[in-house]
Amino acid sequence: MEGSTVKNILSIAGSDPSGGAGIQADLKAIAANGAYGMSVITALTAQNTQGVSAVQAIGGEFVLAQLEAIGADIQIDAIKIGMLANADVIRAVTSWLDSVDAPVVLDPVMVATSGDRLLENETALDSLLNRASVITPNLLELATLLREPAADNWADVLEQAQRLAAKHDVLVLAKGGHLAEDRCPDALVEAEGVVAEFSNPRHHTKNTHGTGCTLSSALAGQYATTGDWVQSLENAKAYLFRAIGTADELNVGSGHGPVNHFADFFDASDPMQDWWQQIEGLRESIDNLEFITQLADGTLAPADFEHYLAQDALYLQRYAQVLAEASALAPELDAQRFWANSASQILEGELQLHRSYLAEGSANPSSITLNYVNHLAASKHSYGELIAAILPCYWLYQDIGKRLASANHEQHPYNKWLVTYASEEFDLATEQAINMVRSAWKKADADQRERMRLAFMRSSEHEVAFFDQARVNRVEFSTV
Repeated sequence: MEGSTVKNILSIAGSDPSGGAGIQADLKAIAANGAYGMSVITALTAQNTQGVSAVQAIGGEFVLAQLEAIGADIQIDAIKIGMLANADVIRAVTSWLDSVDAPVVLDPVMVATSGDRLLENETALDSLLNRASVITPNLLELATLLREPAADNWADVLEQAQRLAAKHDVLVLAKGGHLAEDRCPDALVEAEGVVAEFSNPRHHTKNTHGTGCTLSSALAGQYATTGDWVQSLENAKAYLFRAIGTADELNVGSGHGPVNHFADFFDASDPMQDWWQQIEGLRESIDNLEFITQLADGTLAPADFEHYLAQDALYLQRYAQVLAEASALAPELDAQRFWANSASQILEGELQLHRSYLAEGSANPSSITLNYVNHLAASKHSYGELIAAILPCYWLYQDIGKRLASANHEQHPYNKWLVTYASEEFDLATEQAINMVRSAWKKADADQRERMRLAFMRSSEHEVAFFDQARVNRVEFSTV
């Protein structure tokens, strides 16, 4: 960051005892963005990652006393305002702002991520909106401030943000994270239109508690240093992207957990990436297999492909049972659903696809198939070890599928098979599987972590042999 003086940022917001949102998240985000955080508490909440069970507003008179104490002694370089609870508190904050010369980032917190209501009367905010420098509402809050339904597409979000900016002569941060899109768009909007627009890939995680608090606090901290709203927003968004991307590394509660505010300060090593690097040689050997190279260029003999599919169909029947067992062992409902749905998709989807290629008849499992199945059966000592053994059947197939996709076309003899493993749906399932193994690894002790790693390595070795078995079968058949 530029400059040698640490800036002082005041957060005016409610308290979240679970640490994911409110004052607690604000102070973490401010510190992570290189500024000094101060706080005036406007409300106490009883909440955790499951939701809010009670709210106790602080009286406006005492909120004002806190503000005056800070202002009388400490230079305030920027202000972030979050949850204000009621009109009494809003009036106290608004009146005090008249005596302060500092930029204000207003996050109009009305409803928590869990759906719990945190503001009694939205109309009381109108006077405060005129005092803000930037307003950072989510989709529902943006619509509520305009007294109209929420937008369901990005163009309408921008149009609403522009009207709100014109109404109160402020900048509005339009946020598209709640839209049903693959990417998360954001834009800084003024009365004349869009000032700057940004977009990030969507992280597939349920741990997003406190994202609004975190972004607005980071924005205030950044602006106090840079003096440029566009640059500050770009920096704040990049910080939040990292915080969400590493949220699953934390182990906080069983509901919507917090983002990882100190992602830049914790050990950045990822066990999953370490494992992936450890099988680099195996991945390269797969690329060089005759089965893969001929599958790519479409010259693979139908008999070799059918032999592979017949063995894979036999394998998948047992694999679906293993996924069901993982569902039964999973400690959380989301994981139970994921593994159960994966088992169902195999039985209803992949096996049907395989059979569409296969001629009538039956096959017996090869020794290679039996070895792989037996390895999975032997990995059921713990949930973590079992899903680590399962993971290569997602990750390696996705990796191969992405590379083979470039050679695929409508006339390719194995088009349907190649499309399946290069689809967005399979990408998402693979990402979820990786995250679940990572989460289980974080909760495991040293011995369990090593058993998980070894289970992953052995399954990867079995995958190489499995892909190569069409050639092995042909060689064995030719020598009979």
